[in-house]
Amino acid sequence: MAKILLVEDEVNIASFIERGLQEFGHEVSVAYDGVAGWELLQKENFQLLILDIIMPKMNGLQLCRQYRQLYGYQSPVVMLTALGTTDDIVSGLDAGADDYLVKPFSFQELEARIKALLRRSGVETATASLQCGDLSLDPTGHRAIRGEKVIDLTVKEYRLLEYFILNQGTALNRLTLLKHVWDKDFDTNTNVVDVYVNYLRTKIDKDFDHKLIRTVVGVGYMMEA
Repeated sequence: MAKILLVEDEVNIASFIERGLQEFGHEVSVAYDGVAGWELLQKENFQLLILDIIMPKMNGLQLCRQYRQLYGYQSPVVMLTALGTTDDIVSGLDAGADDYLVKPFSFQELEARIKALLRRSGVETATASLQCGDLSLDPTGHRAIRGEKVIDLTVKEYRLLEYFILNQGTALNRLTLLKHVWDKDFDTNTNVVDVYVNYLRTKIDKDFDHKLIRTVVGVGYMMEA
């Protein structure tokens, strides 16, 4: 998983990319113009940037140059654009981009390029160490390993378990889990969180004496070794 900033002024395209990245386990922040993207970059650290070129207020080339001037090359940048001439591609790379995708593109191609850039920058190696006690996550195979048992997980089960591990020792309420795992900012009167916690318990706790996920009465759930 990587923390990614997506700056794209076309709402439908931004929503499509955001959902796809989240399904692959990435944490995504979205800005709809270059100025808003720049403001986010000054507040948070991101492991990868995806920038559209043609945007209001500040275009992607300007944003990339500004980012490189202030922060250097600590995070890779992917440019998205409808402009596909050689000159356009060269302009993007000269501005400091690491890769370039011409619209329309397949999400599979975008994810493959992101994975390659993250491998190059060492992010995937860092995410491979996510663990809680004798349980570890395998981000490449989207599965968990506990002891000698390999546990296959669905996309949502993986995202929920990953979020628990990243916040182990903290009691998490259902609204927080809905927001970060299901991307819902409100209580939809659904028991989906409880259902998926039970799925996880069956897979990672049922066959082991020590239980990693516990219920916190009046709050929600907590994972701890």
